[in-house]
Amino acid sequence: MNGTRKQNCAGPLSRRSFLEIGALSLGGLGLSRFLEIDAIAKAAGKQLGDKSVIFVWLPGGPPHMEMYDMKPNAPAEYRGIFNPIKTNVPGTEVCELLPLHAKCADKFNIIRSMHHDFADHGGGHKRFMTGRIPATPTDFVNDAPAVTSIVTKYFSSKAGNGMPPCVAGADGGRAGIDVFSLGAAYLGSSQTPFMVAGDPSSPTFKVENLGLTPDMEARLGDRLHLMRSVDRLRRDADQSGLMETMDLQSQRAFSLLTSAKVREAFDLSREPVKTRERYGMHAFGQRGLMARRLVEAGCKFVTMVWENPGGKMPTNCTYNWDSHAVNCHIFDDARWRFPYYDQAVTALIEDLHSRGLNKEVLLVVTGEFGRTPRLNTQQGTQTAIGQPGRDHWPQAFSLLVSGGGMRTGQVIGSTNSKGEHPVDRPFTPNDLWATVYQHLGIDQEMTFPDHQGRPMSILPFGTPIKEILPVGS
Repeated sequence: MNGTRKQNCAGPLSRRSFLEIGALSLGGLGLSRFLEIDAIAKAAGKQLGDKSVIFVWLPGGPPHMEMYDMKPNAPAEYRGIFNPIKTNVPGTEVCELLPLHAKCADKFNIIRSMHHDFADHGGGHKRFMTGRIPATPTDFVNDAPAVTSIVTKYFSSKAGNGMPPCVAGADGGRAGIDVFSLGAAYLGSSQTPFMVAGDPSSPTFKVENLGLTPDMEARLGDRLHLMRSVDRLRRDADQSGLMETMDLQSQRAFSLLTSAKVREAFDLSREPVKTRERYGMHAFGQRGLMARRLVEAGCKFVTMVWENPGGKMPTNCTYNWDSHAVNCHIFDDARWRFPYYDQAVTALIEDLHSRGLNKEVLLVVTGEFGRTPRLNTQQGTQTAIGQPGRDHWPQAFSLLVSGGGMRTGQVIGSTNSKGEHPVDRPFTPNDLWATVYQHLGIDQEMTFPDHQGRPMSILPFGTPIKEILPVGS
C-alpha cells in the first residue's frame, strides 16, 4: 500500500444520500471533517491479522534509576535511596517499590538502552511519537505523522470490525491531539485516534460521542432506507473485498454511533468486580483494563496516557512523571506513584497472558525519556523547601515490553555504571517502531504522499529489535 487514491464513485448510494448519513454521524461525533475517499486495494477475501498494540505512555519521563536500571553501587549522588529487589527471574532486579513486578518478571522484558537526542518534552514527544527527527526541538505540534496516524491510515482503508483502529485515553483537559504529539501532519486530521477523556475509575465517567441522542434516533428512523443501502453496500464489499468510494471517516463515525459492540467495549461495568479491583480502582488501572477490552474488541492500537493516578496528590508530589526538584521530592513522589503503577501494569501483563492474548497483543510501556542520573536539590515550588529531583535525560532510559509472542524474562541492553548512556545494544525509538510495524504486518518501507505529493516513508530508519520479535521469527 502506498497511499494511492482512486477518485471514481460507484455503488448503490448516491453521493447526496451518503452525505446525509455522514451528516448524521458526524453531527453526533462533533466532527467537522471527512476522510478523503480511499480505495481498499487488497485482494478480495484476504483476512486482516488480529495483531494489536497497547501503548502505555508515561509523560514527563519516568526515572529509570528508580525503576528498571538501578545502580546500587554508584556514588550516593547517583544511586538514590531505594534498593533493588530480586524477581522471579534469576539475575533480574527491580525497585523495591515494584513488588508486583518482581512476581511476574518472567512475563515481560526490560530494555535499558533506549536513547535519543531531544531533552525538551515537546521535542522528546515528537521524536518518539513520529520516529523522525523533528524540525524544531520544542513544542508538541508534529511536522510528521505520529505512529497512531500511520496505523489509523493503514487500517482505515481495510474492511474493519466497527471499532476505531486507534483509541487514546487521557485525563480530562489533556485529550487534545497535540498535547502528546499525536498529530497527523500531512495525513490530515481525520487520521487521528478516537480520544477518550476523563478518569474511567470515576463513577461519573462517560465516553462522549457513543450512542444516539433521542433527536438523532428520530432522524435515524427517517433514514432507514439509507441504512438498508449501506447494509447492501457492506454485503457487496464483503463479497468482493473492495469498498471503493466509501467515505471512511463517515463509515467509522456511523459505526461508533450505532454499534452495540463499540459501546460494550468501552463499558467497564461488564467486567467482574475482582478484575477491576486487581487493576486498581484508579485512572492507571481502569485505563489499562479499558485497553485490554478495546484490543479484544478489535482496536489495532490503543494508547493509554498514565499521568496522575487520581485521588488527592500530596503537596510534595507532581502531576505526571516530570520529577524535577522544583516539581516534587522525587523519592516521596515515587512512594506515592509507584504502587498505582505497579498494580496497573502487572495486572495488564498477567491479564493478557491469562486470556491467551500474549501472542497477539504487544504491550509497550515508556515515557519520552529518562531522568538525569545525577540527583540535584532545589527548592520546591509547592513545598518551599529544598528537595531532591532529577532533570530530563534522553541519553539513556528504560522501557517495558511484553506479549507479541516474544520470549520474556529478559533484560535487554545496558548502561554504564552511573546510568548515563548505553554501553550494550543501544536502541532508538525507531527500532521500537520497526518492531511494532512488523508485529502489525505493516511494511516500514511503505510511503504516503506529503502536502507536496512527495512519497514519505512511514519510518525513515530503524531495525526490529530481535530480542522481542516472536519466538521462531
